Formats: sequence, C-alpha cells, structure tokens
Amino acid sequence: MSHVWDPSQYLTYADERGRPFFDLVGRVRADAPERVVDLGCGPGNLTTSLAVRWPDASVVGVDSSAEMIAAAPTGAGVTFVVGDLRDWARDAEPVDVLVSNATLQWVDGHLDLLPDLAAAVKPGGWLAFQVPGNFAEPSHTIRTELAADERFAPHLAGVAVPSSHDPADYQRRLAGLGFVVDAWETTYLHVLHGPDAVFEWVSGTGARPTLQALPDDGTRATFTQEFRRRLRAAYPPEEAGVLLPFRRVFVVAQKAPEVSG
Repeated sequence: MSHVWDPSQYLTYADERGRPFFDLVGRVRADAPERVVDLGCGPGNLTTSLAVRWPDASVVGVDSSAEMIAAAPTGAGVTFVVGDLRDWARDAEPVDVLVSNATLQWVDGHLDLLPDLAAAVKPGGWLAFQVPGNFAEPSHTIRTELAADERFAPHLAGVAVPSSHDPADYQRRLAGLGFVVDAWETTYLHVLHGPDAVFEWVSGTGARPTLQALPDDGTRATFTQEFRRRLRAAYPPEEAGVLLPFRRVFVVAQKAPEVSG
C-alpha cells in the first residue's frame, strides 16, 4: 500500500530527528572520499552537511519520495535523485561512504539487503546507518492496538509498518561480510511541547502510512481522535514538556581494504 510523505510535517522536529544523524556520521573516519551517497535522504537538510564535511566529494541523496526530493535544497553541493534504495544497491557503482539515516526500518527483510549494500562500498570504505529501535514503546504499540480494532483493521491490511533489529544482529551480519563493525544503541530523551506533541511526531513518520490508509469518511477522524487520546495518557505533559524516550540503533562499519600482492 503506497503512501505520500509530507516534508513539512517530517521537519516539525528537525533538530530532534537530526541529532542521531550527526551522532552516526561522526563515527565515520573517512578522510577524503570521492563518492558519498545518502540513501533515504528525505528532504535533504541533513545530506547537505555531508557536502560541507567532504567538499571535494561527489555527494548524492537518494529517496523514493518525489515529494521529499522536491523539497531538497538546491545549490548545496548535492545531487538529489528519486529512486528505490533496493534498486540503487543492485545497480550501484561502489562508493567510499554509504549513509542511510532512519530508512532501513521501512524495508521488509532489510537484513537480507545488507549484502547488496556491502557490495556497494569500496574496499576500505564505510557503511553507516541508524534505525529506530523503539517499537515496544507506547508511541508504536498504541497504533498497533488500534490497527487491530475491528473498526479499522479492514482498511489497514498490508499497511507499511517499520521494524528493526538489535545491534548484535547487524554486527554479526556485517562482520560476516568482511567489515569491522561498531554497533551500539542510544536512548534519547526528547522534550516535546504541546498536549498532542507525540501524535505530531508519529504522524510525520511511523504512523503516517496508517493514517493515510484510513478512508476519509469519518473513520480516519475516529482513529485519530482515539490515537491522540491514548497518546496523551501515555505521555502526559510534565513541567519541562512532554518526555519522549526514543531508542535508536547505530551501525558504522568499515570494509576490509584490498590486499595487494
């Protein structure tokens, strides 16, 4: 079931969404890469920082959403293209740095995609990605519970739902592909504001396909009203704001260099 991303909604919490990206790429030790690719670049606001860090590199941002690519900045030293990362991985010329930020969780069976991504990295090059790991939190379990409700379930069969694995799963898979792997997890504590702050967060990412799949005949409004109510109860406003714990899983891996002679 297809859905359409909204760049403005996604960027509502741009600072909070951007922090994991910088924590990720900060561990990439590439000195002077020639080709850098950001798979699932979204609106490109973070991809441009790669061109700043490596100004002599050819930097490309790839995203399957035409709406996201249309919102990407121009004249920032980055080429942005619409494309499916699975197709890109199969057909790519090897790159020096391959980054994917909060994207692989949308690819079913993405552990099985890692060999293709690994093959797209030059010997001595770097693969870096991060995915959410918070799917046991109320921000996701409430959506799952509501999606199973008989009022909504008939409309949500096959709707896209994100998922990911633990750091050790990624470490084992990439180590077996000839990479030296640094894998870890971090739980951020985001401080959001407004009684429906968590709904605004999830409606721009994990819950968006669900909301779009519901018909606009009152069904979506009923779902949204109940979703908002339950999220408010799970994440009540506190003195500092609404506290959203958010676990993320990180992987930075360097491919073994070619052995000469």
